[in-house]
Amino acid sequence: MPNIYQFTVNDAHGSPKSLEDYRGKVLLVVNTASRCGLTPQYKELQTLYAKYREQGFEILDFPCNQFREQAPENTVEYMRNCKTKFGTEFTIFEKIDVNGSNTHPLYVYLKQQKPEDQGDKKFKDLLLKLASLGEERGEHDLKWNFTKFLINRDGVVVARYAPSTTPFELEDEIKALLA
Repeated sequence: MPNIYQFTVNDAHGSPKSLEDYRGKVLLVVNTASRCGLTPQYKELQTLYAKYREQGFEILDFPCNQFREQAPENTVEYMRNCKTKFGTEFTIFEKIDVNGSNTHPLYVYLKQQKPEDQGDKKFKDLLLKLASLGEERGEHDLKWNFTKFLINRDGVVVARYAPSTTPFELEDEIKALLA
């Protein structure tokens, strides 16, 4: 069965990091931005991380500047700002593209595994507004910052959540995968 352990990503300092290092963990992979209306989700992400990391929960944070350029700083500045503003302790990786011709291979894979968001109902108004601004996305592209992919201990993508789905709304699923 395919899993995410085949991928290597760069950490915030540009050094390669194999996702094999996360084997056996429950993962939440999130594309983020520092200047987005959804950026306060960092507080909930950090709360969940602090609560469940000892049980094998990890958050993999991938800053992305593709949505209205809401992550303009370099990755090291981004990481520093998140630690200062939100107390983040989970791993922030190098800024990547999640859509388009330069999509990182990890995100190509994630979108293939789970092409549709759960929880889109709350997000439809924003999507309509974006489409009217010429920001249409491909059918399976991420729609915005803070799209979340939940991955079980075997490295299998089990769900994809819309940006408007808050981290706390995922707590029951996270607990079930950790059990």
